[in-house]
Amino acid sequence: MNTDHVVRTFVEYFEERGHHRITGSTLLPPPGDPVLFTTSGMHPLTPYLEGRPHPLGRRLVNVQRCLRTTDLDEVGDNTHLTVFEMLGTWSLGDYEGRQSLDWGHDLLTEGFGIDPGLLHATAFGGDGHTGPDTASLELWQERGVPVELTTENNWWSNGPTGPCGPDSEIFLWTGDTPPQSTPTGDDRWVEVWNHVMMRHRRLADGSLVPLPQRNVDTGLGLERLATLLQGRTSVFECDVFDPWRRLVPALWELDEPSLRLVCDHLRSAIVVIGDGVSPANTGRGYVLRRLVRRVLTVLRRDDPSRGLGDLPDELFRHTLHRFRQSVAPDAVRRVLLDEERRFGRLLERGRQVLARPRFHGPLSEEDLSYLHDTHGLPRDLVLGLRPE
Repeated sequence: MNTDHVVRTFVEYFEERGHHRITGSTLLPPPGDPVLFTTSGMHPLTPYLEGRPHPLGRRLVNVQRCLRTTDLDEVGDNTHLTVFEMLGTWSLGDYEGRQSLDWGHDLLTEGFGIDPGLLHATAFGGDGHTGPDTASLELWQERGVPVELTTENNWWSNGPTGPCGPDSEIFLWTGDTPPQSTPTGDDRWVEVWNHVMMRHRRLADGSLVPLPQRNVDTGLGLERLATLLQGRTSVFECDVFDPWRRLVPALWELDEPSLRLVCDHLRSAIVVIGDGVSPANTGRGYVLRRLVRRVLTVLRRDDPSRGLGDLPDELFRHTLHRFRQSVAPDAVRRVLLDEERRFGRLLERGRQVLARPRFHGPLSEEDLSYLHDTHGLPRDLVLGLRPE
């Protein structure tokens, strides 16, 4: 089942159950949102989760592109990407979490053909402020799905303040042997789908107050789900990365971790540029700059002649089409090449600075901070120029 088929199956399932498909937004959050990028499907819907009527009704479904800077250091493992697509559904004061989980279980097992015996769930076990999520617990017990109760792992929030609530997560077993532990005890249980019962607002003093309506907000990563359905072991092996896996190794000889980082960061940079962001020293532009410079650091570590000018047009066209962006591939390429030239000048300056006697020995944390704050040389670049 390719990724486009996964999307159609997901959306049509919920359309048949009264959900209206809404258009996903760009990576740029609405004005006034404190986050740099859209990190989940609920971001653009926050006003409606807080009670404003949505023009398309109380049941919604969509596909939203997201970027998570918190996952940058995890990119290269089997499940994390910087930019990805999120499948999502919402009940805006309509049905409750039990119904959402029932549909979720049905879609995974009947719609996508997943063996029910490979599923495990977690649910909120309660804390000093809120009781256990008994409705989710009972649903999973009725469906014969083992369920684990946790506290911190099953409470979802959008930050220190704002909408929040208990969640129930669905995991799929990916091990070669029968599971012997629960999701918190074995990372071969891969999280597939999170259902948040968004009923509360957390105030600045940490207290909880009820939202005007009881919502359900669900999300699952498209690339991760497609990977599991396709029987692959890594998100970098699912079909959306096929052209990257085919074309990039022909350009540059890279070990597997480096190949994954280069593919992820370049793909992410194309999408970020496609949404109108330019490299800069602060904010969104700095995230883009960091992505591009991490790629260049890896590429030039073994061969200084490697450059982004060699990237085939197919990678630009494929990525922009995948994320439904109308910007011209040549325009994206120009931004990348301009940033590459800037990086080249930074490299030359960095080599001159690191040639000073002060930096001939092992670099301390104080040295790395000084190089960053005084000369604008990030840690990744410094360690790439002169590994410890």
